[in-house]
This record gives sequence, C-alpha cells and structure tokens, in this order.
Amino acid sequence: MREPSLLPVFGKLGVKAPPVAIAAPTMSTIIKSLVSRTREVLSAHGSLALKLSVVLWTVLVLAAVFFIAQA
Repeated sequence: MREPSLLPVFGKLGVKAPPVAIAAPTMSTIIKSLVSRTREVLSAHGSLALKLSVVLWTVLVLAAVFFIAQA
C-alpha cells in the first residue's frame, strides 16, 4: 500500500471554497425609468440623434481649432 506524502497539503479534500458573492449594481427606479425612456427615444429617433451628435462633434472640433489658432 502506498504511503501518503509528507509534504504539506494545502486545502482539504472534498471541501470547496465558499462562492464569491458578486455585488450587482443597484439602480434606483428613477434611473431605470430614465434608461428605458432613453432607449425608446433612441430607437425612435436614432438616426437623427446620430446626425446631431456628428454635427455637434464637428462644431466642437472646429471651435477648438479656432481657439488654438488664435493663441
């Protein structure tokens, strides 16, 4: 019969580590309703929102270039 090892054993056989509880982010009802309304608006007017954001981004970049050129 085989003799057990004399090396230290780390952990116990048959014992599992306790499960790690992952904290789920909690959202208030106001934020949940805001998120759902935002999704509805974007699904209805997504292309318009994309066009407006591109125009706004372009204006901001041009304004930054203008103010840097003035300095």
